[in-house]
Amino acid sequence: MGIEKATFAAGCFWGVEVAFGRIPGVISTAVGYEGGSLENPSYKDVCTDQTGHAEVVQLEFDPAQVSYGKLLDAFFELHDPTTLNRQGPDWGTQYRSAIFHHSPEQKAAAEAKIAALTAEGKFAPKRIVTKLEPSQTFWPAEEYHQKYLEKRGEASCHI
Repeated sequence: MGIEKATFAAGCFWGVEVAFGRIPGVISTAVGYEGGSLENPSYKDVCTDQTGHAEVVQLEFDPAQVSYGKLLDAFFELHDPTTLNRQGPDWGTQYRSAIFHHSPEQKAAAEAKIAALTAEGKFAPKRIVTKLEPSQTFWPAEEYHQKYLEKRGEASCHI
């Protein structure tokens, strides 16, 4: 098995990047934008809530060290998947909860995870609003957003 990619949207990408970067088997993280209509969007573009992009973290991971299922577990633990287009004080479609799957296997695993969490009532009485979208073009965010919290000596934000 080679290195795989996973892409998650869970609100503001700064804290999400830190959380995924701490997982053994995650080789690299990058923050960016995915799921919209504008080519090569900027942070300013995405913040208009008009481009359709989500703030995402794209991971490269070694499936021999960490399974996609474990990454899904982390995704559902580190944000509230029941709030539509909002995480904490951040609101807009760019802050939606979404999984951008890179393969039919990732899509099936995400569907199964959502079904299992729903069946066990993990978030009841609320329902999971996480969108499953095929991975499209990942547009890396501006350099100053990459490892933003790490560069400032911070370990987390409000996620």
